[in-house]
Amino acid sequence: MSEPGYEEARDELVEVVRKLEAGGLSLEESLKLWERGEALAKTCERQLAGARERIDQALAVAEEDVAEA
Repeated sequence: MSEPGYEEARDELVEVVRKLEAGGLSLEESLKLWERGEALAKTCERQLAGARERIDQALAVAEEDVAEA
């Protein structure tokens, strides 16, 4: 199974949190949801870090262009 995109992971994470907050789940169900939420949060963090790196690289190139002008 491939990793979901940021928006998909974020939306699923919101749903996981909603279910956990609603309660009424067995301990096993709660643990499975918690583990899924942790995995989704890590996916979001990785993708945000990747986007941040791309922005930093683009800014560095732009600054080099300005410095050379």
